[in-house]
Amino acid sequence: MNFHAAVEDLLRKVTEKVIMPRYQNLKDGEVQDKGGDDPVTIADRESEAMLEEGLAKIIPGLPIVGEEAVHADKSILDRLSGDCWIIDPIDGTRNFAKGKPPFGILIATASGGEVHTGWIYDCLTGRLCTAHRGKGAFVNGEKVEAKSTGETTPLAAISLLFMDMAKREKMMELIAPYYRMVDVPYCAAEQYPRLGLGENDVTIFERTLAWDHAAGVIWLNEAGGKVARLDGSPYRVDGEDYAGLIGAASPALWEELVERLEGL
Repeated sequence: MNFHAAVEDLLRKVTEKVIMPRYQNLKDGEVQDKGGDDPVTIADRESEAMLEEGLAKIIPGLPIVGEEAVHADKSILDRLSGDCWIIDPIDGTRNFAKGKPPFGILIATASGGEVHTGWIYDCLTGRLCTAHRGKGAFVNGEKVEAKSTGETTPLAAISLLFMDMAKREKMMELIAPYYRMVDVPYCAAEQYPRLGLGENDVTIFERTLAWDHAAGVIWLNEAGGKVARLDGSPYRVDGEDYAGLIGAASPALWEELVERLEGL
């Protein structure tokens, strides 16, 4: 089994054996708050453990940066500057804990702070988005090109959750008159595919943790969309956690949004 097929097989096994048996079946005490309305479930921890075990067999010795491991030991973040796996064992935990979609698994590989490969797996539908630097973006093995919604008024999904009130108000002042605002899914594993598959046109993230964004950034950029910092610099997994990130279905939509945000 080759490298990519092994990761895909692992994603499906973890979903089948760990995640879905807990979906809509969490018991008292199996959901906790890590602080700041950031939930974690027993399924997150079990998923990460099984993913770590499986990835260690696929590439023995490659360091792993998992969301829950970092919560317990911040020094693990130092691995992001070298060669590593990056894992979000359940992206969209807030939804999963409430027994509703969307949620998924995010895996990426990075080297020197730059993402090289990403996998975005939708646990409910089995949709698998993959990308490898310089080789394009795929959905269930079929190569895809990012497309906009085609709407006259572009659709914007703006994540305000981690912005202070003043920034939220300014953000809405600059964006709302020019875009049709749509709900965010509270799940990067869903938001990035929406940008590439013609469901949303632009999005803004304030918090940009590696496990939330590594896989999505490379997938959308390889599809021909654009994800970058507000100043146009590329996303790095070892960069600042709250530096903001702009994603769009096309470079033109990205540029248009950045121009709107010049007064931020």
